[in-house]
Amino acid sequence: MPPDPAPPAARRTVSPLDHHIEAATGHDIDTLWDFRDRGVLDEPHAHLVDRHRELAMAQTDVTFHLRLLNRLSSGEFDVDDALFTRIDRTAEQLEEAADARDAAARAVLAALEPIEAATAPDAKQLSTDDQAALLAIAGGAKLYEHLLTGRMSVTTASGTRILHAKLLRLEEAGLVVRDTGHPVHAGQPVTLTDTGRAALVAARRTSTTQAPKMPARPGTSPSAPAQRR
Repeated sequence: MPPDPAPPAARRTVSPLDHHIEAATGHDIDTLWDFRDRGVLDEPHAHLVDRHRELAMAQTDVTFHLRLLNRLSSGEFDVDDALFTRIDRTAEQLEEAADARDAAARAVLAALEPIEAATAPDAKQLSTDDQAALLAIAGGAKLYEHLLTGRMSVTTASGTRILHAKLLRLEEAGLVVRDTGHPVHAGQPVTLTDTGRAALVAARRTSTTQAPKMPARPGTSPSAPAQRR
């Protein structure tokens, strides 16, 4: 049998963390890699891209060995001791590649932490109106354009309507994102970004922990039991 081919060179392989990275940085993966090559990233972002490149290489290695294992078990080769040996060796290599991929993913998440901490919006900066809009969008929402008037607005699953201007402000803040793959007259899905979800959770937690207590009536003690007549 011919020797196993070498894995292809690392490229911008889509990983489960790509969307997470894009939401945290505001740039797509290709742009981040390009910025890194040009040396225009600060240290935290450069470190993140380096870790993501390692993850991309590890993911490519996993894909290679998985495809090779599928090919070996496809019936293309004679079933003999040599085939069993190659299957065993490939399965071991796949397990090692998966372990390396998981370790690389953990390194990416660790590199993301300081970036997300620096860019996370302050819950106190979210107005009550913004919180209500994010909460409504979290339940499902679409942006529609009226065929006659051309006016655009967001309709949520709860029936709440959100002005287009409000949507644009939330988008600019990186709190929501639209699926522009759908025509606006048919409805473009609007969802919270990772940043938007974090901001909403933080805002609701703040409002809960800072809920005012009802003052006691003058002349009474809050802990005093009611007197019997």
